[in-house]
Amino acid sequence: MDIFTYGILKDSEINRLKKKTRHNLGAKIKEVRESKSLTQVDLASRIEGRFDTSNVSRIESGRINTTVFTLFRIAKALDIDISDLLDIEVFED
Repeated sequence: MDIFTYGILKDSEINRLKKKTRHNLGAKIKEVRESKSLTQVDLASRIEGRFDTSNVSRIESGRINTTVFTLFRIAKALDIDISDLLDIEVFED
């Protein structure tokens, strides 16, 4: 499916892309976290401000949508650029 050709997405396609985006973003965060030998508890403790371990779990599993500010805080805690987290596949089938 080439969303740029059709221009308009059906609600079901939008929901599929939202779910895939959350899943792939969470997988990327988990991949980086594990590559640095950090647990979810370790990551949560490094994130500036109050941040619960259960939030890390929900983000990594793709169950919740997170804000750009939270992504910035996660990237900072992982000592990477936020763009590294956003380098994910979404539109590929």
